Amino acid sequence: MKAMLVNENKDLVWSEVPDPVIGEEEVLVKIYAAALNRADLLQREGKYPSPAGCPEWMGLEIAGVVAEVGSLVTEWKKGDRVCALLGGGGYAEYVAVKRDMLMPIPKGLTMEEASALPEAYATSYLNLFIEGHLEAGETAFIPAGASGLASVAIPMAKAFGARVITSVLSDEIAEKIKHLGADVIINSTRQAVEEVLAEEEKRGTPVKVSMDCLSGETLGKSLPYMARGGYWIVISTLAGIETKVLLRPLLTKGLHLVGSRLRNRTPEFKAYILSELVKNVWPKVESGAIKPAIWRVLPMSEAEEAHGILQRSENVGKVVLRVCDEEV
Repeated sequence: MKAMLVNENKDLVWSEVPDPVIGEEEVLVKIYAAALNRADLLQREGKYPSPAGCPEWMGLEIAGVVAEVGSLVTEWKKGDRVCALLGGGGYAEYVAVKRDMLMPIPKGLTMEEASALPEAYATSYLNLFIEGHLEAGETAFIPAGASGLASVAIPMAKAFGARVITSVLSDEIAEKIKHLGADVIINSTRQAVEEVLAEEEKRGTPVKVSMDCLSGETLGKSLPYMARGGYWIVISTLAGIETKVLLRPLLTKGLHLVGSRLRNRTPEFKAYILSELVKNVWPKVESGAIKPAIWRVLPMSEAEEAHGILQRSENVGKVVLRVCDEEV
């Protein structure tokens, strides 16, 4: 089969690699579409390698069709339409997946839409509801509102009855993401995030959960205005690795500052997250309450351009690579 490798010059090269060999508890999936994540850019640079036992090439989430099942697999059969969460290996024609890392594709979704579900939806659900304990009626702060992850997390939080605040870098971007349904969109070039969160606290709608991919100085400045018992979940540090945290509000309000990554969780915990998605989130996807936000779909031959879109932060939603054009 072919997979997208990174050569010594960091170029992407569609190359011949050995076909996957599945174990007795694995499923072979013919990949139709693979969604991009910023982790792919880091992996390409050699800063975020695949976990042990996973293919070396990039790709954390895919959609496709079951081509073969292991001898102990009974819940999946050849021809099933599935999407999957991977440790790596999605930029390829086929991938071997552990039986419990697969999910059925929600009714009514295309392969491209389904490929954008596993990583982003699992990350959002993990950090909003498992780590953050978000409940209906509470306020969530999800910065970087134009990111592919926010395009999932904002509608998901809204669908479960939360109030949502997000931040962007311009009024133009704010207009582009209005369809996501955030209650408050902060233009952080004109107003400091912490000032808005302070106003929210005065109104009686303080932030209970933040799923923060930016971090940096804003994190420490904003913590004092959280709701009592609030959870600030750090999932990345795109805006900086240092901040100044005042400990008194952390102590008196019983706040939780939590670091969280999906990729290094145990297989068993990942399987639990996926089962929760199918049970709690898939019905909302099928009803249209939550919709995958696809910014652009490109063929695998244009993977370089797809990476460029993420590098330039042009996307408002997910970027997807189409691997197979067959009808299914």
